[in-house]
Amino acid sequence: MTLHSNAKTCPQSRLLLARRVLEEGWSLAAAAEAAGVSERTACKWVGRYRREGQAGLVDRSSAPVSRPNKTAPEREELIVLLRELRFSGPEIAETIGMPVATVSAILKRRGVGKLPRLDASEPPNRYERPQPGELVHIDVKKLGKIGRPGHRINGDRRARSRGIGWEFVHVAVDDATRLAYVEVLGDEKARTAVGFLRRAIAWFEDHGIRTQRVMTDNGSAYRSRLHALACAAMGIRHLRTQPYRPRTNGKAERFIRTLIAGWNDGGIYATSTERARALPGWIDYYNTRRPHRSLSNQPPLARLRELNNLASAYT
Repeated sequence: MTLHSNAKTCPQSRLLLARRVLEEGWSLAAAAEAAGVSERTACKWVGRYRREGQAGLVDRSSAPVSRPNKTAPEREELIVLLRELRFSGPEIAETIGMPVATVSAILKRRGVGKLPRLDASEPPNRYERPQPGELVHIDVKKLGKIGRPGHRINGDRRARSRGIGWEFVHVAVDDATRLAYVEVLGDEKARTAVGFLRRAIAWFEDHGIRTQRVMTDNGSAYRSRLHALACAAMGIRHLRTQPYRPRTNGKAERFIRTLIAGWNDGGIYATSTERARALPGWIDYYNTRRPHRSLSNQPPLARLRELNNLASAYT
């Protein structure tokens, strides 16, 4: 039993109070004064002892008898299930139409308030450029092609498409706003990487972002002379990550995890073409509507407008 920190009585002192009144003939006022409580409180304990005996002197729960607005158990299980799929709290709230605060309270109560790191060996390395375009993170994710419906559709894990090749998802993420540009391409060679870089830079310019630096890993395409010449021609400084330290380019790595969970794993596709057609819609959702935890639950486009408004206010 846990007593309130300000409680003046305990079950034993309440029993003494009740016996003084009922068995020893004390007046209610005298017994209350001796116990250091009000007559109303003394009357409550005496009444409980008369009706229920010594068991009635134990503190009762202050929780309401009924909670008509309590989240249904099935809905809580759905929230936990979405959390297991690595949905953030704001994403879950938007998906099932509930307040973010309610979802967060349920996640905390169920012990899944924080998502575990997928790679706990690398400590966090957090930084953020203050202005859009100061740094754009670029990376590539290799995905197997879809030749025919797989086990997620037909339930047969033996029906696999082998030897049909790979697709390469090239991503560019602005450090300050997390605004993202993505293309699915046939390889990750230098010429392909340079073409993607030019289109990404142009796309960011269409959104009012002038790219100053790009950061990539140490892949052969990014170490090529062709890539170096392209960066020089566009007036962009090229930075490369430390070898074997992917966290240096962490925002691209984290975006790729979000992309794979939301776009690749979040849909059921019969072919690679279907998967590619779904990409623009998901990217539009990510940039314009999806709450981003690192941006105070704003989507990237809202963050871009906020930073532009702040910049104009000081010019």
